[in-house]
Amino acid sequence: MTIRSVQLTRRQSRRSRAGTAVDNPQLPRHGWQKTTWIWIFLLPTVVLYGIYTIYPIIASYWYSLVEWNGFDASQRFVGLSNYREVFADPLFWNSFKVTLLFMVLVVPARVLLTLLMAMVLNSPKLPLIGVLRSAFFIPVVTTTAIIGVVMRFILDPATGPINSLLIKLGGSGVDFLGGQHLALPTAAVLYIWKFFGVTMIYWLAALQTIPYELYEAARIDGAGTWQLFRHITLPMLKPFLIIITVLTIEETFHNFDLMYTLTAGGPYFHTEIVEIYIYRWAFGASIPQLGHASAAAVIFGLLVAVVGAVQLWGVYAGRRLRGQQR
Repeated sequence: MTIRSVQLTRRQSRRSRAGTAVDNPQLPRHGWQKTTWIWIFLLPTVVLYGIYTIYPIIASYWYSLVEWNGFDASQRFVGLSNYREVFADPLFWNSFKVTLLFMVLVVPARVLLTLLMAMVLNSPKLPLIGVLRSAFFIPVVTTTAIIGVVMRFILDPATGPINSLLIKLGGSGVDFLGGQHLALPTAAVLYIWKFFGVTMIYWLAALQTIPYELYEAARIDGAGTWQLFRHITLPMLKPFLIIITVLTIEETFHNFDLMYTLTAGGPYFHTEIVEIYIYRWAFGASIPQLGHASAAAVIFGLLVAVVGAVQLWGVYAGRRLRGQQR
């Protein structure tokens, strides 16, 4: 058999297989038939997400336009009256200020400290690197409310172990969560510690995109640690810096469980973030005002939406920077 006859045989075989695939009526002819089972398995998630996420969001817009305590069947339409009351409430603006101040305390420290730790843990020469990475990530998988309850006991000014140790060393007890000037910084430190591992993983993933050959070539040319960081690491991480910073900002807006279990908004509203303000009007008051709480939630949701838009811009800007670096 010649080479030409072998090639002809192969072509006929491929044509016959192609003809069989086209003529076989059992094969699906439409793309949607191939994904039917995917949508069937996704259906429970979509339904639950719609019931417990989409519907409450839509309902909150309606509740913000009515006066309703959550118990009576009747709801009185009041239009934008709830929004006017929210904007006229000084405690709402106080909670707004506390939320922004908490963000200012958390974001720079969390981004910079996790970057430094990620650079340390990214070294291939570091022993027990897997154990160290897991140790920093353990608080992330721990329930936030449990951490708040435990830390409230540890920082108790009368019976807490930290204050007991300070008193034994000759000092005086410190009311970390009860002092007006210490409560918010203490909560910020605990929040950074709780979610330290998440941001560190972001930075580790970003650092591993930098080719190791760049560092080796720079060391051969005599570059030191600072030169490596300034001329290689930092320029290569600029796209990730934008994305990680915006993600961290958005995450700091959702810290109700930790802040409520630590201070419940005290002392004297010095740690009352917007989420606690909404909770206090909706569930903490003797007569709940769901309309007022929903109006505050809508305003807070618009703020988060703005941050989300900035996040999309950050992702787009990060991709452009990475494209320019390539």
